[in-house]
Amino acid sequence: MSIFSIGVSGLNAAQAGMLTTSHNISNASTPGYNRQGIVQGSNFPVFTGAGFMGQGTHVQTVKRIYDQFLGSQVLSAESGAAEMYSYLAQISQMDNLLADTSAGLSPALANFFKGVQDVAANPSSLAARQSMLSAGEALAARFHALDQRFAEIRDGTNQQIAGQITQINTVTSQLAAINQRIVLAWAGSDTQAPNDLLDQRDQMVKDLNQLVRVSTVPQSDGSLSVFIGSGQPVVMGNQAYQLKAVQAYDDPSRTTVAMIGVGGTALILPESQISGGSLGGLLKFRSQSLDGAQNALGRIALTLAQNFNDQHKLGQDLTGALGQNFFNLSVPKVIPNSFNTGTGSPSVSIDAANIAQLTTSDYQLSFVGGNYRLTRLADNQVQSFATLPQTVDGMTISLGSWSPGTGDSLLIQPTRSGANAISVAFSDPNQVAAAAPIRTSAALSNTGTAAISQGAVNAPPPTNANLQHKVTITFTSATTFDVYDETAATSLGTGVAYTAGADISYNGWTVQITGNPAGNATAGDVFTVDRNSNGVADNRNATLLGALQTANTLAQGSAGAATASYQGAYAQIVSAVGSKTNEVKAIGAAQQGLVDSSTKALQSLSGVNLDEEAANLLRYQQAYQASAKVLDIAGKIFDSILALG
Repeated sequence: MSIFSIGVSGLNAAQAGMLTTSHNISNASTPGYNRQGIVQGSNFPVFTGAGFMGQGTHVQTVKRIYDQFLGSQVLSAESGAAEMYSYLAQISQMDNLLADTSAGLSPALANFFKGVQDVAANPSSLAARQSMLSAGEALAARFHALDQRFAEIRDGTNQQIAGQITQINTVTSQLAAINQRIVLAWAGSDTQAPNDLLDQRDQMVKDLNQLVRVSTVPQSDGSLSVFIGSGQPVVMGNQAYQLKAVQAYDDPSRTTVAMIGVGGTALILPESQISGGSLGGLLKFRSQSLDGAQNALGRIALTLAQNFNDQHKLGQDLTGALGQNFFNLSVPKVIPNSFNTGTGSPSVSIDAANIAQLTTSDYQLSFVGGNYRLTRLADNQVQSFATLPQTVDGMTISLGSWSPGTGDSLLIQPTRSGANAISVAFSDPNQVAAAAPIRTSAALSNTGTAAISQGAVNAPPPTNANLQHKVTITFTSATTFDVYDETAATSLGTGVAYTAGADISYNGWTVQITGNPAGNATAGDVFTVDRNSNGVADNRNATLLGALQTANTLAQGSAGAATASYQGAYAQIVSAVGSKTNEVKAIGAAQQGLVDSSTKALQSLSGVNLDEEAANLLRYQQAYQASAKVLDIAGKIFDSILALG
């Protein structure tokens, strides 16, 4: 090879360097672009008597400056940050709603019980009773508004999940197409990498990873296999596997993720296996925050309605009738799985006596191996029963019309619709049961020092009319008494032992007598329990209704006692959502910090530095000029040789 060839090889190498540097500068702002650099090698030398003589240079390849490890760190951090950002965007709506002191539940609860207290202060006032009914309707409306907002957030989450799945399908189709182009490029150039196509594919993987966390496996032909979840493929070579937004088999109101299998069959992917990216954030928000908050709100509505009804039915209204339900309340929702082979549905009801045991969880009831298996979904606690009915966590599950097939399952939502269904059961203020239906008295002729209490109606209230019968308690001695139903002309007990302060219960009521009664066979002390006729100024039941405001009636603890009032339970919802919001915000900030640091590390290696590229241009320009000078000198030498001839 001559000096001319050596000079030309230098020119070509310098030109390739300038072209690559110019390419870097032009793509400095291109998303996903990694800088490139030429790799030069010396030509094979020629052996002469004076040794091996160099024959110039050549460009071996244009190298893509990229580090797979740093790239994987960026992907992992970005997926986590996108998940937290998506979660935060949704839970912030709930946080703002619940924390609003004017739009939340607390002021409505306070106003309602203020109405109850006003009736207790003036039980004969129709205006006070009407105000109490209006406050009850306002409370029900507030429950409805909060539940409706939760439902809107749920609908929005479902729509966003469907939108994310559409975007995922778009990106995976593009990945499959560029995989094909890369395979062809590798095949056509043997060992030379199609750098720009690889950059484009990596950017697509990055975009997909922000939608849902992915893992990738390079293949020998240059293609890239992409997986989500626990290994479900979405791209294999030039084939993209599509996802689909479908209704959950056990809950049609829940949009979830399915993969289109052979023959177009949609196979639902377990939500617990889909993590990362904005899709993972949406699914996690719905299961971890939205479901629990809506259930907790429903539990407050159900418990309040049941407690208030129970006490209201122990009272007497202005017409003298026993109290009725003050609120209408919902029943647990039972949703059969769409794959069930059996027929019918079990009957699920709230157990009023154990309503404090209600949780904020949903449940799955399945029929497996001849037994009924109940799974509390909040903590996956499983109980198995050979027969139904069973009472669990404040609800009673009966077989009803259910004839299950093996493997059949149902979703039970005990409290989900509680806030949406609550309403005031009547509109007539006369029907507010502010009074107690019984009154007690002591005969004026009594000579002892004993006294009788006001008495209380037993819970649950009796279903017969005996409650309002006139009953006399006559002491036949200082230590015994007889009980006689004057209305029915029936003896209820004779020679009953007397203990001061002990409960005395008949006909659905309970009283206590204290002190020392005088008694003999003919003229003992007499105490009467009678119907509370014309008790329009009686406020005893209204006072007990008002006391429910601060009573602990929810969230039964391990000791068997309720641990929260209505306001306390609502405060727990607000606190839980607020704490989770702050937690997600903090995790998101930490993830974004990881994104920034890992991106900076990758960019320091792969990013285009314009100052460095400008220096490279000068370097290659000088190399080009030097090679041109070699050619110029070689030409002059050749001319001199020709001139000698």
